[in-house]
Amino acid sequence: MASGGYRNGGTKSSLKLDRPLSVNSSVRPSLKPKTSTAPSAARRSSPASLTGAKDDTGVPGRVRVAVRLRPRNAEELVADADFADCVELQPELKRLKLRKNNWDSDTYEFDELLTEFASQKRVYEVVAKPVVESVLEGYNGTVMAYGQTGTGKTFTLGRLGEKDTADRGIMVRSMEDILADISPDTDSVSVSYLQLYMETIQDLLDPGNDNIPIVEDPKTGDVSVPGATLVDIRDQQSFLDLLQVGEAHRFAANTKLNTESSRSHAILLVHVRRSIKGRHDREVAVSSENGNTTLLTKPLKPPLIRRSKLVVVDLAGSERIDKSGSEGHTLEEAKSINLSLSALGKCINALAENSPHVPVRDSKLTRLLRDSFGGTARTSLVVTIGPSPRHRGETASTIMFGQRAMKVENMVKLKEEFDYKSLARRLDVQLEKLVADHERQQKAFEDEVERISLEAQNRISEAERNYAEALENDRLKYQNDYMESIKKMEEQLVTSQQKLRNDRPGVGAKDEYSDKPCNSQGTSSSALEVAELRELLENEVCMRKDAEEEVSNLKSQMVQWKRSEASGNAEILRLRKMLEDEDCQKQKLEEEITLLRSQLLQLSFEADQTRRNLDRGGSGKVVNNLDSLMSQVRHMQLRESGNGQKASIAKLFEQDAMHMAVGLQKILSLLESEDADVRIHAVKVVANLAAEEANQEKIVEVGGLTSLLMLLRSSEDETIRRVAAGAIANLAMNETNQELIMAQGGISLLSITSAEADDPQTLRMVAGAIANLCGNDKLQTRLRGEGGIKALLGMVRCAHPDVLAQVARGIANFAKCESRASTQGMKTGRSLLIDDGALPWIVQNANNEASPIRRHIELALCHLAQHEVNVKDMIGGGALWELVRISRDCSREDIRNLAHRTLTSSPTFQAELRRLRIEL
Repeated sequence: MASGGYRNGGTKSSLKLDRPLSVNSSVRPSLKPKTSTAPSAARRSSPASLTGAKDDTGVPGRVRVAVRLRPRNAEELVADADFADCVELQPELKRLKLRKNNWDSDTYEFDELLTEFASQKRVYEVVAKPVVESVLEGYNGTVMAYGQTGTGKTFTLGRLGEKDTADRGIMVRSMEDILADISPDTDSVSVSYLQLYMETIQDLLDPGNDNIPIVEDPKTGDVSVPGATLVDIRDQQSFLDLLQVGEAHRFAANTKLNTESSRSHAILLVHVRRSIKGRHDREVAVSSENGNTTLLTKPLKPPLIRRSKLVVVDLAGSERIDKSGSEGHTLEEAKSINLSLSALGKCINALAENSPHVPVRDSKLTRLLRDSFGGTARTSLVVTIGPSPRHRGETASTIMFGQRAMKVENMVKLKEEFDYKSLARRLDVQLEKLVADHERQQKAFEDEVERISLEAQNRISEAERNYAEALENDRLKYQNDYMESIKKMEEQLVTSQQKLRNDRPGVGAKDEYSDKPCNSQGTSSSALEVAELRELLENEVCMRKDAEEEVSNLKSQMVQWKRSEASGNAEILRLRKMLEDEDCQKQKLEEEITLLRSQLLQLSFEADQTRRNLDRGGSGKVVNNLDSLMSQVRHMQLRESGNGQKASIAKLFEQDAMHMAVGLQKILSLLESEDADVRIHAVKVVANLAAEEANQEKIVEVGGLTSLLMLLRSSEDETIRRVAAGAIANLAMNETNQELIMAQGGISLLSITSAEADDPQTLRMVAGAIANLCGNDKLQTRLRGEGGIKALLGMVRCAHPDVLAQVARGIANFAKCESRASTQGMKTGRSLLIDDGALPWIVQNANNEASPIRRHIELALCHLAQHEVNVKDMIGGGALWELVRISRDCSREDIRNLAHRTLTSSPTFQAELRRLRIEL
């Protein structure tokens, strides 16, 4: 028999599909409290065990098992015509009888019994529909088929029903129900299709992707396959096309038991993401100082989303080698199938017996199904059997597998998490709306001020012009009157003088002839003339007084015009005051915008802490933490107007952080503020900016690195030291910055900080910074001389997984650089890590349960072992046994090959292996 090919005669070719961006991250823990399930085990002849135990939420937790009987095929109708069926089903009693002989039989009870006449629709409604409904509610679910080769597992699960829709299997019907229930606008469905063949996970949608790793979350234990193709599903036809492509690449072969026997386990992963509806946010009205009411923002509580996963598993058939007739490559495939199914059976036995150890790591199949048996998923199992008495042994084994599976209990949990991305998008829209409204109001205000100013200026100019014209006209009038009066008086004076000169000769002649009469007449005329002159002078005086009164009136009018001008100036001052008030309002609006940005930044900064709280405790504590965070944000809003200089300084550095090109220097100046809160906020802004590679060069140029090191040296506040160490760790990712950190005594400061700190987060930041520096070939000797390695080893006292992961990464980076330097002839002698006593800790943690720690330590061991000068110390420290284990069991092929190559290339290692009689 030739080796198994692809199902349906397909050839192995690459498939090009649209691959949307997928995030295969572990689902966050549910916010609902954990509830225990009542024990419910299915035993032989035990009617009370048929109903699944339910938790407080009403969702069954026990694994439900249904049995489906295949009708006799053409071969069995001929060969077993004289023999009765080995099984008898009693569906109404949910009871199955397995005949031993003609007079004796064993009786078993299951959740459901499906006869050979049961339709595909009936099978789906009994086995899979309750699981699909749970998935739509936010729970994980698993549907799996188990049985002997040729009993109808693939027919039950993967039948496409292209010719007859009644033949559709569980996969197609499940997707129909999911697509009918979700909303295309707010929900999404994505699918991966894999096969487990010869203990390697292969992508059925991309055959070139044939060695996909399994990733486990060290905190939650959730299992994911991030390397698999993830396809978004919008309609049923696209899903059918996807299944056809996957089935064409699945391995199948012809055996004695089945002409098209599946040689791999097929796994369909359906990821469902749903938004929780009915939670409407309300706008918050905030009154400003000038009485205006502003719609500031909506509450910052993010919407909830539910992520769930449906796993449909079509197991390869369990079979005996002698009955299937497998040989050659097909025999190797059968061995691999039986080993994985045997590992699955061991795990189910351990769970059914409540064993303290469940061997889930014995096979990749059991690792993938870790959540399905003994986890948080709702699981339904259909076992398929045949009626032929020739296969009674395989049928009995299948029935016992189902009986043991009924004893397994799962702790179903709701998968909910906050949609921070949706909240960020909503805040961005609100921010843009506020900015647009503010700009529109500012433009209208400026136009109004300009109009009022122009109108006032025109009025003042017109009043000044009218006043000048009136004053000039009056001056000219009075000047003309005065000149005419003077001219008349001069004329009258000249006339009077002429009269006097004319009268004097007559008077003298008369005197010669008669004295008295002549003198009396001359005197009277002179008196009349003087009286007339006096009258004229009095008139002139009166006219002068009138002129002075007129001038006085003009002066009073001028005073009035000046007062009018003063009132115009007051109007201008009032308008300027209004402009200043509007500037204040503009500043407050900008502060509100800055507050929104700072709240978004704070939510992002606290997101990790919130996730950790969700991982650690129940929903009450998490909700309290979220409520306290929301209260803190509202308190910051209410305290905005009365927080004095401290609030204004905090808003100043937040606004400057948004405009880094002009305000970074101001933020750095706030690091030296006497106010502790201001320093904390400032160093947080610098740390967030340093996380972006584009900002790091600018921060270093303006002295940010020096300021951070100074804070690390002088500050006693734990928060400031933690955030400053995190910022230094971000800057230390750049090789140029690494040399600057070393030149300014950064290693000594980080070592002192690690010795004085007890907070795990502070130690994680410090360890991360040192780990980044350990990856620089040029700084190896100096880093070790200033206590960098000692500081890393000292931080293992914390025992926190995140801290240990950073320590392991630093040791791996250091060992890698040492190995490279030794290979290039730039270093001789024993490793500095061994000199500083790091080897015992490395050996102790080489098989750590946390995969990040274990992976880095395994890599460090391999690099240390590459040089013969370190080999004796490693053998004496017990590292040889770990290297042997790594060369055999390491999950990463590159590290496994490196360990094997190192052991085989070292004469000392080879001699020790021969002495211990260990074969690689």
